[in-house]
Amino acid sequence: MSAGAMRRVKVWDGWVRLVHWSIVILIGLSYASIQNGWMQTHYLSGYAVLTLVLFRLAWGILGSDTARFTRFLRSPLAALAHLRDFPKAEPDREIGHNAAGGWMVLVLLGLLLAQPVTGLFADSGYGDYGPLAKSIPAETSDWLTGLHHRIFNLILLAASLHILAVGAYALLKGHDLVRPMVTGRKTLPADAPAPRLGSPRLAAALLGAAALLVFAVSRLG
Repeated sequence: MSAGAMRRVKVWDGWVRLVHWSIVILIGLSYASIQNGWMQTHYLSGYAVLTLVLFRLAWGILGSDTARFTRFLRSPLAALAHLRDFPKAEPDREIGHNAAGGWMVLVLLGLLLAQPVTGLFADSGYGDYGPLAKSIPAETSDWLTGLHHRIFNLILLAASLHILAVGAYALLKGHDLVRPMVTGRKTLPADAPAPRLGSPRLAAALLGAAALLVFAVSRLG
């Protein structure tokens, strides 16, 4: 194999890309619906986010190599070392998330999980409330309602940092991180190993189980 030879490798399965782009759309829908008072749409958007995040957490344990937390979560020191060397122009050899990006994924998933979970207990005070709001004391529901609003601001902040980082990789290092998340494929050195992709049947089963769980919770109220 000649030095510098490259090849196209499938690094992101369709399930990871489905979660990624669907949540991008749902965040916008959640914001628009709450601003316009479309509460039924807001609830449905929240249930969809919760379903996708629960699936992504399960897929992070049982799914494709690049989706698994054990494969892309490295030590904080490795993340700091990656950020220290960030300005250096170098070829993109990462098969999945880099050391710093892996921690950003974890932060975003944590916030995206906390947002709909707190929404389940939230009460607007105007007759709109989550399915579990009446199962807890009113003071606790009020606190979780405030937390629900604050977490959304944190999601916007984290998403903005993520977008800025993607842009910085493109401008400073020449790394295109968007196209692989659209197509699933990335141009890597020919000797880079192709990651193992997860079972589509298992993914469908996990997504269905997450949807059934969220549906059951939504019916409690």
